[in-house]
Amino acid sequence: MTSENDQEDWIREVPKVSNAYLQKFRLYETRSNFYMIGRSKDRSTWRVLKIDRSEPTELNITEDPTTYTEIECCELLKRIHDGNNPTGGLRFVTTCYGIVGFIKFLGPYYMLLITKRRKIGVICGHAVYAITKSEILPIPNSSVQPSVAYSKNENRYKKLLCSVDLTKDFYFSYSYRVMHSFQKNLSTHEKGQFLNETMFVWNEFLTSTIQNQLKNNLWTVALVYGYFKQVKLSIAEKDFKLTLIARRSRHYAGTRYLKRGVNEKGRVANDVETEQIVFEDVPEGCPVQISSVVQNRGSIPLFWSQETSRLNIKPDIILSKKDQKYNATRLHFENLVKRYGNPIIILNLIKTKEKRPRESLLRVEFANAIELINKDLPEENRLKFLHWDLNKYSRNKSTNVLALLGKVATYALNLTGLFYCQVIPNSISQDLTKSEGFSVKPPQYQTGVLRTNCIDCLDRTNVAQFAYGWAALGRQLHTMGYIDTTVIELDSNLAEDLMKVYEKMGDTLALQYGGSAAHNKIFCQRRGQWKAATQSQEFFRTLQRYYSNAYMDGEKQDAINVFLGHYQPQIGKPALWELDSDQHYDVGSRGSNFFVEKTRMIKRSLSVGNMMFDGNVLGAIGMTQKNEEEIQSESLHEISCESDSTYPKETPNSDHVFYNRDSFNCSNFLDVDWLSSSGNSCEDETYERSTLVGSPMGGQSSENVVNEMCTFASDSEICDNVKGVKGGFSDRFAEWVTHGDIMFP
Repeated sequence: MTSENDQEDWIREVPKVSNAYLQKFRLYETRSNFYMIGRSKDRSTWRVLKIDRSEPTELNITEDPTTYTEIECCELLKRIHDGNNPTGGLRFVTTCYGIVGFIKFLGPYYMLLITKRRKIGVICGHAVYAITKSEILPIPNSSVQPSVAYSKNENRYKKLLCSVDLTKDFYFSYSYRVMHSFQKNLSTHEKGQFLNETMFVWNEFLTSTIQNQLKNNLWTVALVYGYFKQVKLSIAEKDFKLTLIARRSRHYAGTRYLKRGVNEKGRVANDVETEQIVFEDVPEGCPVQISSVVQNRGSIPLFWSQETSRLNIKPDIILSKKDQKYNATRLHFENLVKRYGNPIIILNLIKTKEKRPRESLLRVEFANAIELINKDLPEENRLKFLHWDLNKYSRNKSTNVLALLGKVATYALNLTGLFYCQVIPNSISQDLTKSEGFSVKPPQYQTGVLRTNCIDCLDRTNVAQFAYGWAALGRQLHTMGYIDTTVIELDSNLAEDLMKVYEKMGDTLALQYGGSAAHNKIFCQRRGQWKAATQSQEFFRTLQRYYSNAYMDGEKQDAINVFLGHYQPQIGKPALWELDSDQHYDVGSRGSNFFVEKTRMIKRSLSVGNMMFDGNVLGAIGMTQKNEEEIQSESLHEISCESDSTYPKETPNSDHVFYNRDSFNCSNFLDVDWLSSSGNSCEDETYERSTLVGSPMGGQSSENVVNEMCTFASDSEICDNVKGVKGGFSDRFAEWVTHGDIMFP
C-alpha cells in the first residue's frame, strides 16, 4: 500500500485480470477424454481444453492454442463425435462456470466444477459472483478406475472434501482481482509483484496442477473465503454504494480451538483482511469517485493454544515460552509491513484485570513482545499499540464504548490515511481533460493498517471494526464531497445501516471460525433491544459455539486441511483421522507437532486461573510443586508491577507509553486517560465471573454443564427442554447447531 507520487490524478480504468475472459463453459466426454469448451461473455472467443481419461492415477491436461469462432467450435465438436462413434461418440456432461481445481486422494484425480452461480456485486463494471452449486467428477473412465482396495478411505476423504460447502461464503470474479484490495489493484507499479500472491486464494492448492501444466489461469477461478456484501445507502439525499469485503487467509486456517496464536512462519490464526469501499452512484461509463480503507484482524501472535474439552466450556489457555526472542511474532509484523506499509497500529481488546488471571497474562506477554520488537526498529517504524479492556468499559452503562472506539479509529486514520481516486473510462478521459470546467482531485493512499484482536478475534473485535468503519465512512464521504464534515452521527440512520452490515459480517466470520454467530450485546444495546431477548440470544449462541467446538470442529479442521492441501493422503501412510491434531501440518523445522506434543504433556488439572505454561516457562514438574495460590500471587504481582503510575505521560503520537492507573490500559500513540475522559465514568468494578464461562467444569457430566448454563437463562421452559436431553444431545439439537435455525418453538 505504498503511495504513487508519479501516478496521474485519475485512473483511466480498473485493470482486468490477464486472460480472464472465459466465463461460461460446456463439458463433454468421450471414452478417452473430457473436452471443455469455454467462451467469452460476448461469445466472440471460443477455446478448447482436453483432459485425458485413460490414466488411472495421473492428470494430463492439454490446451488447444487455437482461438475459435462459435461456428468453428461446433464443427470441431462434430468431428470429435464422428471420430469416437465406435466407443459411444461425444456426450454432453454439464454446463459450468469455471474449474475450482483438481485433487487426488488414494486413487484417481477428481475435478471440481462450479455448475451454478449468482451475481452478488459489481466493482467498476467487474461482476463478483457466489457459488450456488458445485460438482465433483472423477477423471478416469470406469474401465481404468484404480483398485478398490482403498475405496473405504477414498470415499471418506471425498466426503471430507465435499463437507467444505462452496455455496457458503466463497466468492470470485473473472475479471477483477477480488483477492486484493482496491488500492493494490490500482497500484500500477506493483504489477508483476502481486500477481502470484495467493494468501486469500483458498483453492490455490487445488488449481496448482492445472496452472503448472498450462501456465495460465484461463480455465480456473480464484476463490476467496470470507464475506462480501454490497448495499446502496444515502446521506443528504445523495446515493452511494458501499461494499464490505472480508478476506480470510488460507495460511494457518482452521477452527477456534484447533488454530490459535501464531505458527513458526509468522502466520496467525483467524487472519482476516476487511476492506470498506465507497463508490459514487453515477451512470455506467461516467467518471466515478472511489474510496477504500483496509483493516486487519488476527489471533494474538504468540505461541498459545486451547484444547477442546467436552466438559469445559472455556478450556485452559496454554502459553508456550519456546520463542523467547519472539521471532515468530516479529515475522508476523514484518509480513504486515510488507502487505500494508507503516505504521502498524495494534488495538488489543483483551482483559487487563481478572480475579483469576487468564486473558491478562496473554496481554502481558503480548506487551513484552511488542516492547522487545520495538527496540530493534527505527523510531519512525515502531509498532504503535493500544491495550484497552473493552469488556470492562462495556460493563458500565454510562460509557459509550462505540464513541471511545471511534476516537481510537480517528487516531489510526490520522496515521494511515485512506485510499481515494477518480476512475475515468478511457473513452471519455481525453475529452474531460480538455474541458476547462472539469477538475480532478489528487489521489490519496493508505499507508499502514490498524490490526485489532481480542481472544477469539470475533465478538469484541467486530465491535471495534465497526467503529473503525464508521469513522472511516465519514472521512470517505467527506473526501468525495458528500458531506461537509468528517463525522457521521452515531444515532443517524446511516450509522445504523452500516452497523447492520458489520453485524452480519461478524456473524458470518464467527460461524466460520467459532461455530456460532457473534455475540452482539453492544449492538443489541445500541438498538434498544429488549434485555431479556438479548440475554436469551447470547445464551443460545454460547451453547451453540460450545457444541460446535467440542463435537464438530475436529472433522471441520480435517476438511479444511484436505481442501487447502495441508494434508495429502498417501498409500502406506497413516490416514488423516488416525493422526493426533495437526501432526501432518509442518510449519517449521520442528513443526507444530512439537508444540502440540509439549503442551499435551501438561495436565489440565494443574490449571491456574485457566492459564497454563509449557515446560519452557515453569516446567511441567516444577509447576506441580507450587500451589495455585502461589502462582496466582506471582501473576498478579507481575501485573501490578507493570501498572506503576510513575510512567511518564507525553502528548499523543509520541513513542512513549501511556498507562492508565485505574485499569492498566496503555498506548504509545494516544493518551488513554484522554480517551476515557469523554464525560463517561467507568469506575473499577469487582470482577464477576459467571458459572457459564468461568468455573472449570472438569469431571462434570454434560447434564451438570447444562444445569450450570441454565442458571443464567430467564426462560425456565428452555432449560427444561435442554435438560430433557438424556444421554447427550438430541438429533434436533445437532441439526440446530449445524444449520443455525430456531431450535425451540
